[in-house]
Amino acid sequence: MQDYLLYIAIGVGILLAGVVVFILVRFLRKKRTVRKTGVLTQKLQVEKIKSDIVLNSIEDGVVVVNAQRVIQVFNPSATRLTGWPQAEAIGMDYHAVFKIIDQQGAPYTDSNNPLSLALGQAKTYRDNNAVLISRNNARIAVDISASPLLDEKRQTTGVVGIFQDVSQQRLEEQKRAEFISTASHEMRTPVAAIEGYLALAMNDKVSKVDPKAREYLVKAHGATKHLGDLFRDLLTSAKVEDGRIMNHPAVIEMGKYMERLTEDLRFVAQKKGLQLEFIMGTPIGTQRPSYSRVVQPLYYAKVDPNRLREVITNLFDNAVKYTPIGKITLAVTGDGNIVQISVKDTGSGIPADDLPHLFQKFYRVDNSATRTIGGTGLGLFICRKIVELYNGRIWVESEQGKGSTFFINLPRLSAQQVEIQKTEITPNQTDHITPETYMNY
Repeated sequence: MQDYLLYIAIGVGILLAGVVVFILVRFLRKKRTVRKTGVLTQKLQVEKIKSDIVLNSIEDGVVVVNAQRVIQVFNPSATRLTGWPQAEAIGMDYHAVFKIIDQQGAPYTDSNNPLSLALGQAKTYRDNNAVLISRNNARIAVDISASPLLDEKRQTTGVVGIFQDVSQQRLEEQKRAEFISTASHEMRTPVAAIEGYLALAMNDKVSKVDPKAREYLVKAHGATKHLGDLFRDLLTSAKVEDGRIMNHPAVIEMGKYMERLTEDLRFVAQKKGLQLEFIMGTPIGTQRPSYSRVVQPLYYAKVDPNRLREVITNLFDNAVKYTPIGKITLAVTGDGNIVQISVKDTGSGIPADDLPHLFQKFYRVDNSATRTIGGTGLGLFICRKIVELYNGRIWVESEQGKGSTFFINLPRLSAQQVEIQKTEITPNQTDHITPETYMNY
């Protein structure tokens, strides 16, 4: 009996010892977990402090918006730009805080607001022509960059917007543009008079000059004409930069428009012995069917036909200048979203190092051909600015010795959009359109 009680006491002792050990181990583990959690929390707090320091030190306004368009992050510079306190702005729809207009005063919509576009299309968008209206109705010129935030499934969870105050830069640009515009306008009159007098001097019915003097007059007349072209291009570039250029966009079916324009340009190509062809291409991403009878799609875009004609003519003239022999091809194609126009030549091509700079103001490719042919260095810059008026894009693909192809992408209108645009057209909007360009409304 005593042995039996002894065994029971030993068993109870072992059980109690096990319970104590178990409790002690759990306590130590919990203490270790609490310690780790505390360290992690401390690290997170340190990282948040670091990120807050970075955000607070950035001079540009920074905002983070979630997929529901609600502001989640709003740095102090955003407060200075918008006039909205951080505490009030966070939690609001960004449309209420960031009221944006263009330089002509037209309000932005979701179709051209960079934040909306980045949210809807999961791509980065930039805008260098926006004006932000602050809470106290002050107008601030801003450059906007909006980048989407994507999860592991590449789904958009929000967007980061950066607003840079460029009021001073735009003011300086406006002053420069006004000076160039005024100077160009004033200088064109005397230059035109000189050009006219030189033309009269070279006219055998008006005056008699010896061959040597005529040679000098021809060179002077050419130089004066070049100077007049420079002043004209300077004036045009100043107007497109500050929004003063005349622009009357209308709905145009680009296939027939380009076909008619090709016929107008044909004589210029033939005069130099070049072939000129027009191609109504198959939609981008598809192959041409083997059979010949194909119903071509209608490619509608909203542009000013006269302004677009300037662009196409400039690209065509360049192709003629730099193509000694061969062919020039004008083409129209597209897909559900864009209308693509191209001007292709079989000329000498453009060096790869020059391609990124080709549409900059006054930039010219430095080779023997360009020095011989001449030019103002403003034509392609003006082309880019005009194309951007219609939310389009222009670029070039080229290989030396194999020619160049200039591409223009314009937003394509759907059939429904075409009908809506037609009902919005007023007589004043179409007064400037010639019978040749007024078609397919």
